Amino acid sequence: MADEFIIETSDLRKSYGGVQALAGLDLRVPRGAVCGLLGRNGAGKTTTIKVLLGMARPTSGQAKVFGLAADDPAASVAIRARAAFVSEDKDLYAGMTVGGLMRFTAPFYPKWRADLASTYLVQLGLRADARINALSRGMRTKLALLLAFSTGAELLILDEPTSGLDPAATQEVLKILVKQAGADGTSVLFSSHQLADVDQVADHIAIVDRGRVVVNGALDDVRAQYRRIQLVFDGAAPDAAFKSPGVVGTRREGRVLSVLSSSGEEGVLGEANALNPKSVDVLPVTLKEIFLETVGAEN
Repeated sequence: MADEFIIETSDLRKSYGGVQALAGLDLRVPRGAVCGLLGRNGAGKTTTIKVLLGMARPTSGQAKVFGLAADDPAASVAIRARAAFVSEDKDLYAGMTVGGLMRFTAPFYPKWRADLASTYLVQLGLRADARINALSRGMRTKLALLLAFSTGAELLILDEPTSGLDPAATQEVLKILVKQAGADGTSVLFSSHQLADVDQVADHIAIVDRGRVVVNGALDDVRAQYRRIQLVFDGAAPDAAFKSPGVVGTRREGRVLSVLSSSGEEGVLGEANALNPKSVDVLPVTLKEIFLETVGAEN
C-alpha cells in the first residue's frame, strides 16, 4: 500500500562541509507505529529529523513523510502542518505564560485539542499563569510535550522527549504517549538515549550508526531475530571466527565464548558444536545488548 509507511527514506545523505552526517540512511516507519530512534551521539538522529521536517536539505537521496517529498518547499510546509515537533532544546517563548503560549499555539493547528490541553495541564502539574522563564527544565519539557500532544497532529516527532524529567514524570509522559497513540492512531518517531523508555513504549525501532540504519523493524520481531549462543569449554575458550550469516559479534571471557547472531541460532550451532564445547546455551537478548553489540559500546 502506498500509505503503509508514514516515514520513508532511501539512500539519504547529508554532509556539512567535509563531515558526512547521513551516509545512505534507509528508514521506514509504519503508519501508526511508535518508533524509537536509537544511536550514539553524532550517529545522525537529529540530522534525520531535521531533513524529515524540511529544516535541512539532503545532499542526495529521498525522504518522504505522508508520501510527500521532505525537500520540496511546498510539501515540507504541508508536512509541518500535519506533524508536531519537540526539539531536544525544548525551545519556548520565555516571556509568555503557560496559558498564553497555549492560546498562541492553538490557531496554528486546525485540529487543536483544547480538551487534551486542559487535561494535560492538570495531569502534568503545570499552572496556566506561570511564566515560562520561571519554569524548571523539567517543567519546560512538560510544557513542550503538552503542546505537541494537543495539536491533533497525525505524526509526533520528539527529540529526547524525556530529558530533564525525573523518573515519576517520565513515567507519566510515557503513559500519555502510549495512550494517545493507541486512542488516536497517532504515529510517533522519538529519538532517545534512554533505552528503557524505548523498550517500554516502542513497538518499532531503528538503530542508527554512522549515518546509516543498521537495525529497523518491529521490536518483537527484532528480539525474536537475535540470539546469543553461549559456549562453555573445559579450558580457555578458543579464538574462533564464525562464518555463518548474521553473526554480529563474538566475545571471549575465560572459558566462555559467546556469539550474537541476527539470523537466529541455527547457522551458528553447527560451527559451535564443531569446537567441542562442554555446553551450549541459546539465550534471548535484550534491546540494550542488541544496541551495544550493533553500534559498539564506546561513546
